Amino acid sequence: MWPIKLMKTYCTVAQGSRTATAPHIPVLCQEAINFLNPSQQQTFIDMTFGAGGHTRELLNSHKDIKVYALDRDPVAYDLAKCMSSEYEGRLVPMLGKFSDLPQLLDEHNVKPHSVDGMLFDFGCSSMQFDEAERGFSISKNGPLDMRMDRGHNNNAEQITAADVLAKVEETDLVKILRIYGEEKGAKKIARAIVEARTAFHKIETTKQLADLVASCLSDTPYRMDKMQRPTHVATKTFQALRIFVNNELNEINYGMILANEYLKPEGRLVAITFHSLEDTIVKRHLNGNVIEGLANPVPLKYCGHDVTHDKELVESFVSSNWKQLNKHVLVPSYEEVTRNSRSRSAKLRAAIKLK
Repeated sequence: MWPIKLMKTYCTVAQGSRTATAPHIPVLCQEAINFLNPSQQQTFIDMTFGAGGHTRELLNSHKDIKVYALDRDPVAYDLAKCMSSEYEGRLVPMLGKFSDLPQLLDEHNVKPHSVDGMLFDFGCSSMQFDEAERGFSISKNGPLDMRMDRGHNNNAEQITAADVLAKVEETDLVKILRIYGEEKGAKKIARAIVEARTAFHKIETTKQLADLVASCLSDTPYRMDKMQRPTHVATKTFQALRIFVNNELNEINYGMILANEYLKPEGRLVAITFHSLEDTIVKRHLNGNVIEGLANPVPLKYCGHDVTHDKELVESFVSSNWKQLNKHVLVPSYEEVTRNSRSRSAKLRAAIKLK
């Protein structure tokens, strides 16, 4: 196991009333860089910039490497713009989802089959969990938002977690919790949510939801994580809502298709996942278990509140075009997990595009 270099990025950007401060410890950072194997004059895409830990390591590895940094979170985009001033045009910030990538790269004249490496670091960033107002954290009370893009461009179709709980039918909520959260108590939780909104009030804060889930699962005071530490019983419910609100599985699936489209032959892919649904999609793409461009582990009707696919690009994706660099998933060392508890469920897969 390669030793991980703990790196913290501090960058404060004021934009209107919003301030972004990002202490950050990138997960499996040195391992990811080793698999990407950067060399001079190469071009990379960091598909999930976050606070820029992986990108900074790439840029520092050689003085002429260029990185296109994508993130759907405006705060991360602000951080990328801040960091770009240090690298004299070698870091190009881009704001958008994976499905926005073709348009964004076209604006920068980046063509298909021209990129040397792509990195995915799925899930929420530390910044998102640490800000109560984002609505991702169980331990910090705030509005039930959970939109990774904070309603970028004021898109009226971008629903919040509170919107879902206020409008979703009970049967659909059961499926969301069971499929996205792998929650065994999905029926009991969905019933409690529907009864609460009907008889009492809307569920609009993270504390209200966490307390409600805890009350209806009172026979299970806590659960154990993979390190046998107690976790809140609402953790899986929060995960399920976050995935649904952000249409994450469709975006991950499409992101993998785009990796095949934009990497040059012998280009390298690194994907870091944090739960089984993410890892299943990545694994199926790398193994060639893809039908009509789809590798989702759930039926499409439950993949999110909208579906985004480029039909021609999906149809062009036929079979596996990858040579995997690690036979088994790579996980953080005990030392890394001790230093950064949020790395505990991380899994890394790496591959080379064959043609």
